[in-house]
Amino acid sequence: MTETPQARTVVVPLALAQFVASYAATNMNVAISTIAEDLDTTVIGIQTTITLFTLTMAALMITGSKLTDIWGRKRCFVGGLAIYGTGALLAALAPGLGTMIVGYSVLEGVGSALMIPPIYILITVVFTDLKSRAKYFGVVSGAAGLGAAAGPLVGGLITSAISWRASFLAQVLLVVWILVLARRLPDPPMKEPRPRLDVVGAVLSAAGMMFVVLGVLQSGTYGWLTSREAFTIGDVEVVPEGGISPVWIFVAVGVVVFAWFFLHVRSRERAGRDPLISLRLFQNRTSNLGLGTQHIQWLTLQGSFFVISVFLQQERDFNAIQTGLALTPATAGILLASAAAERMAGRHSQRRLIRAGFGASVGGLLLLLALVREDSNVLTLVPGLLLMGIGIGIMLTASVNVVQSAFPDSDQGDISGLSRSVSNLGSSLGTALAGSIIVAASHPGGRPFVLSLVVLGSFLVIGWVLALLLPRKAAAKTAA
Repeated sequence: MTETPQARTVVVPLALAQFVASYAATNMNVAISTIAEDLDTTVIGIQTTITLFTLTMAALMITGSKLTDIWGRKRCFVGGLAIYGTGALLAALAPGLGTMIVGYSVLEGVGSALMIPPIYILITVVFTDLKSRAKYFGVVSGAAGLGAAAGPLVGGLITSAISWRASFLAQVLLVVWILVLARRLPDPPMKEPRPRLDVVGAVLSAAGMMFVVLGVLQSGTYGWLTSREAFTIGDVEVVPEGGISPVWIFVAVGVVVFAWFFLHVRSRERAGRDPLISLRLFQNRTSNLGLGTQHIQWLTLQGSFFVISVFLQQERDFNAIQTGLALTPATAGILLASAAAERMAGRHSQRRLIRAGFGASVGGLLLLLALVREDSNVLTLVPGLLLMGIGIGIMLTASVNVVQSAFPDSDQGDISGLSRSVSNLGSSLGTALAGSIIVAASHPGGRPFVLSLVVLGSFLVIGWVLALLLPRKAAAKTAA
């Protein structure tokens, strides 16, 4: 399946679907103030909405991947697109924050969780040789990065020229076009018998992720260490002012739920029943390290975009289009790196590319910290954002290829869902973490934004260390 017309039939609708899902995660950043004013809410309300969107995707991605194995790849892809388009239409018509959350955070999140796993599964099973797979993973991963990077620019242009609501209507039109293209998608035969959905496992995995991310979100109100105000549930005071921050209560509950989830999965596997995801997927060192790099890539990408967008709008009084244009160098960097993905994959190992990507991203962030000030020219953003964009673009494709190629075709459903879940959890935590640091500051200004970028930079360093630990040769694929 390497001839251009056939490849185009497969890759174009998949890449467009990945683009629109990634675009949705960042296009609201440039219009935070406008949307908050229009819906009569706050910046925190919009930040929470954005975080809940990526959190919904992360929480349901593994379940969506399992449904792909049960219902079929093409059916899940088309069904997810339909749900996503419905959510985008509802968000475009939203009269208030509640409807926006239902349309954008819930329906678009659920739709994405259904349509994204088939994208990576189909690329893996249709293109069997590593070079072709790397090429088309590059196209799809490039579409993901481009969507995230173009979100601020395109969203800013549409918001300034028409309305932020028009940005959601544009997504509806794009979804309709993808649905037309998807009619010609192939759906290679799947193994029989089809697995059963582990409902309890699905609930536990989603709940664990939600508690962890919601815990991070609480830091904006209550602080990280001691609670700045009393935390109550109904009329019951759970934590008094000055007590331990509720952040750690939420995180602890999330950890307990995750432990319950793994015990549940192990129990089902021992009983010979289908688990939500097999624990043996976590026994592959190469894949585990690759998943770690994916998580950190999206955490820093979404987090830094959120920080810079809020900084420009609150401290520099930029409007939507000015904010989008200011972030254009990152878009250009991701485009340049994605365009060279196939050539780089042929000349360098995936390990080397991931290491180089993290190195460039760290360098870009250091340039931002060194050059950008509250009163500096907007051009001081260009070197740092361009270098960060190049770095992220280089490693996005390589990390996906490392993870997906570590397993045989029979495991592609499970590993695709896990991979996308880890990436979207990174997006959720990036926005939540960066936003909480900004909001938690008692005197908004330069320092909260600097602190946010420093924290994100520390994660990039951790990602670079994980990349150093990647083995020179991928481990043998685990048998199905």
